Amino acid sequence: MTLTHREIFERYVYAGAISRDPEAMAGLFTDDGEYEAPLVPDGHPLPRRLVGREAIRAGIGAYHREPAFQGTVDAAESGYVLHETADPDVFVVEIDSVLVTPTGQRATMSLVQIFRVRAGRIARLRDYFPLPAERPADT
Repeated sequence: MTLTHREIFERYVYAGAISRDPEAMAGLFTDDGEYEAPLVPDGHPLPRRLVGREAIRAGIGAYHREPAFQGTVDAAESGYVLHETADPDVFVVEIDSVLVTPTGQRATMSLVQIFRVRAGRIARLRDYFPLPAERPADT
């Protein structure tokens, strides 16, 4: 079964931002898949580049346990626009995620992700996102 770009993206969001399941997230990548977060500074808990399912599973899992990442995504208030490209293996997604902290504070984080797929799996993902603030501003 071949997945559409929208289905690949929605599974990625569910595995990552919604259920925060690093095993499921890593399973969406090819064996040699790459996850890149080019805006992440050196020394950050999330490595700038992860290669292979095991590295993705471990790196994303560690990042999800970080205090600055605690909270949930309000899926009803969040949104995205998926852009197809001339390359059938590449698509781009603009995302506005509404995050809710354990104390009820809400913040919107805007980000862009560039996906390259191969055989229905993510071969490379570039994730351009701002680092969460210690205490997000109310929105």
